[in-house]
Amino acid sequence: AAAITGGNLILRGAKRELIGAIIKVLVDAGVEVSEVESGIQINGENIRLTGIDVMTEPYPGFPTDMQAQLMALMAVANGASMMTETIFENRFMHVPELCRMGADINVHGASSIIRGVEKLSGASVMATDLRASVSLVLAGLAARGVTTISRVYHLDRGYERLEEKLGNCGADIIRLDI
Repeated sequence: AAAITGGNLILRGAKRELIGAIIKVLVDAGVEVSEVESGIQINGENIRLTGIDVMTEPYPGFPTDMQAQLMALMAVANGASMMTETIFENRFMHVPELCRMGADINVHGASSIIRGVEKLSGASVMATDLRASVSLVLAGLAARGVTTISRVYHLDRGYERLEEKLGNCGADIIRLDI
């Protein structure tokens, strides 16, 4: 969230040795990541995100569970990226929803090519699974305008009080009972 919005957050209690593959990918993309006494600091302020190529792998490689979130980040990076999913088939269900927001993503089998755009646009989108739902939240935070995400029950299965936590970091996010 800090990287895609140009924010600066400290992830208290985070341990570099447990998320090394994620940190490497963020650093390769241009995000400033540093260890601090209380955890890890993610600084997205005044950075120039750069497209990168990533392949999901079993631990300690880049986790498939972070693929959708990284794809949202790469959707606003400079240049092109390639995401190759080696763990699960059909893990690109979020792509059409990101494209509704203006992302330029093409899927070719187990790989997707993401051409970064300057800015995403708010849109009405639908969560298809847990990981896809949080990628849409991240894309919505970075988009111009309002993003409405339906079927957020997927989100609730894995992210407790997400709107409250992101709100505490400055996000303008609310849950609607419709």
